Amino acid sequence: MSRIGKLPIQIKEGVKVDISGDTIKVNGPKGELSFVKNRQIEAKTEGGTILVTKKTDTPEARELWGLTRTLINNMVIGVSEGFEKKLEFKGTGYRAAVDGGKLVLNMGYNKPVELTVPDGLEAKVQKNTITISGRDKQQVGQFAAEVRKVRKPEPYKGKGIRYADEVIRRKAGKTAGK
Repeated sequence: MSRIGKLPIQIKEGVKVDISGDTIKVNGPKGELSFVKNRQIEAKTEGGTILVTKKTDTPEARELWGLTRTLINNMVIGVSEGFEKKLEFKGTGYRAAVDGGKLVLNMGYNKPVELTVPDGLEAKVQKNTITISGRDKQQVGQFAAEVRKVRKPEPYKGKGIRYADEVIRRKAGKTAGK
């Protein structure tokens, strides 16, 4: 039995939810998101909440029940508050800047790496911190992972791009001979 699927989703103030057939549309101050749910899952609004239930008791329906509830909840949070990922970079000569719709990273390669910021996302750079924000949680996480992939943190000096809350396990390195 899904513990997450049972929980009702609170609709925040200023958010409008439209459920028509298998499509769920959520409008809010930060924009609009839509999701097509599986036919084995049912969603309905009651008062100021959304209830997600399963139509059948198949293993697939049980798997999708909690997932669907979480995806709808993320849409409600995304259009009202938005999501944010912070990345930090460390290294001599490493720089980052936002130029138009591109994130330009100078991370020790012979040419700067330019990443196009997807529609619906915003990238900001302050000192050694890159902040990626947007309304779609999956899109924010995916772009943050692509930025981190440019120069992953290494365990000896800790140089590279890492998430702000990530802990890098450091290695000792070589020691001098006898």
